[in-house]
This record gives sequence, C-alpha cells and structure tokens, in this order.
Amino acid sequence: MTSNVQIAQQPVKAKLLELMDEVLAHDGYGDIRVEVRILKRHQKEVILHCGKQYRFVIDTPQAAG
Repeated sequence: MTSNVQIAQQPVKAKLLELMDEVLAHDGYGDIRVEVRILKRHQKEVILHCGKQYRFVIDTPQAAG
C-alpha cells in the first residue's frame, strides 16, 4: 500500500476509533456499522453508522501489473 493511500485512510481510522471510544464511554447500548462501496476511478466510499452517518471517499491502491 502506498503512503498516499495510507494518508487518505487516516481520517476514516481516526473517526472509527473516536466512535469506539464514545460507545465504550456511553452508559447504555451502542452500535457501530461500517459500510464500504466501490466507486469508479479506484476509490471507495466508507460510511460509518453510529447514530449519525460519517461519509468518506478514499483512494484505493492500484494493483501492480
């Protein structure tokens, strides 16, 4: 995986960890769902569901070939 792709994924990973911390700190029930859709031009849409929806579009690594 290239460093540009890893950099593009950082906001998604950071938000997921933030949501996990919120769910663990909450006194009641919590639920997190991750949805990934393939887009054109080597991109993916990542949707994090946790009461609200957080949408990200990230670049994906191109296969060597």
